[in-house]
Parts: sequence; C-alpha cells; structure tokens
Amino acid sequence: MSLGIVFLSEVFGTGMLTLLGCGVVANVALKGTKGNNGGFLMVNFGWGIAVFAGVYVAAMSGAHLNPAVTLGLLVDGKAEFAPGVAVSAASTFTYFGGELLGAFLGAVFAWLAHKQHFDAEPLAASKLAVFSTGPAIRSYPWNVVTEVIATFVLVFVILTFGGTPSGLGPLAVALLVVGIGASLGGPTGYAINPARDLGPRIAHAILPIKGKGSSDWAYAWVPVVGPLLGGTIAGLVAHSIPIMATVAK
Repeated sequence: MSLGIVFLSEVFGTGMLTLLGCGVVANVALKGTKGNNGGFLMVNFGWGIAVFAGVYVAAMSGAHLNPAVTLGLLVDGKAEFAPGVAVSAASTFTYFGGELLGAFLGAVFAWLAHKQHFDAEPLAASKLAVFSTGPAIRSYPWNVVTEVIATFVLVFVILTFGGTPSGLGPLAVALLVVGIGASLGGPTGYAINPARDLGPRIAHAILPIKGKGSSDWAYAWVPVVGPLLGGTIAGLVAHSIPIMATVAK
C-alpha cells in the first residue's frame, strides 16, 4: 500500500472522528442546540460513536486515528502498521501528518455545522471546549498524569486486540473510549490523542469564530505530551508481555 493511500485514509478517518466528536460537544455545550446541556455521558457516547465511524472509514490504513496509537505500535516492535505498510520513519510521519490534518479538517466542518450556535453562544470557554480539552482543576503535572493513565489504557487495550481493527474491533474500541471517558475523563476531558486536541485547537485559533477568546496555548502541550507518554509506556509494557510469559515457563 502506498503512503499516499495511508495518508488519505488517516485524514478521512480522523476527520470523521473529530467531526462527530467535536460535533457532540458542540451539541451539548452551545446555546440553543437540541442537545444543549445533554451531559458528560452524552459526550462520552458521542465520542465512542465517533471512534466507531472513524475506524471503519480508515480501516485500509489500520485506523490509527491517533499518534499515541501509532507510537504504541512502533514501540511494541510491530513490523507493520497495517497489512502492507512497513514500520519506518516515513510511514510513521505519514500517519502523524494524516492524523493531524484530519483532526483539523473535522473540527472545521463541526464548526460549519454549528455556525449559528457558535454565534449565539456568549461564553468563550464553551466555544473552545468544542475544539479542545481543558482541565477541571488546572495542575499541569497532575493533568499530564491523568492523560498518561487514560492513554495507556486506550493503547494497551488496543494492542491486546491485535493491533489493527477487524471484525468486532471497531465496536470494541468505541466501547473502550466510552468507558475511558466515563471513568477517567472528568479531570482533563480525556484528550487521549494529540491530534484530536492539537488539530482542532489550531482550527479554533484560525477560524473566524465570533467572541472565541483565547485558544489556551498554555495548556496545549498537556494533551500532546501526556498521550504520547501513555502510548509509549503502553507499547513498552505490551512488548514485554511475551518476554514475561517466556520467563514464567
């Protein structure tokens, strides 16, 4: 499979992810929508369905949709990122680029779908929340810890599924994301994906959103560094499991 196909697959898959994911947050957070004040559990399920859709759209490339997943597969020592896609520096950065661009574009279309409600919403914080995560209690070290733990769960469980999604894989990952949001999402909003947060945050900074306020770049490193660390640790632990099994024998 060519890296161009991989790139487009990840762009479309991650774009679908953030279109539906940012879209459910917009439906809950913005004034006057049918889903306004629908609650955090609605957001959890919306993001789960967003992952479900994104995985199917990007199945050809293995549906990473997330640099932390790509990094976890790399650290785990996989020979291929997906069938026919060898692990290399070029393929790694192809995944990263597709994921980031897709996340940006999905957020732009989520904004277009809710444009009138963005205009009607008086709170800048509610508008930013559609695009990117933010902590309930701002403490950068602890916010990083939360993102590391939540992303470790995501990537480690995905690696135990066998790497690339097939059969019930998309549904399993979707339910996993719902569970992570319900269990670990409260402190930081569970970015668990650097592209999911950074791409839409860039969109928020660029788009002509009425009364949008700050894009909160002071916090932006947390949902990038935390998930990358969590994905790396998950890959290392998953890689060590066969070694531990051999020792046990």
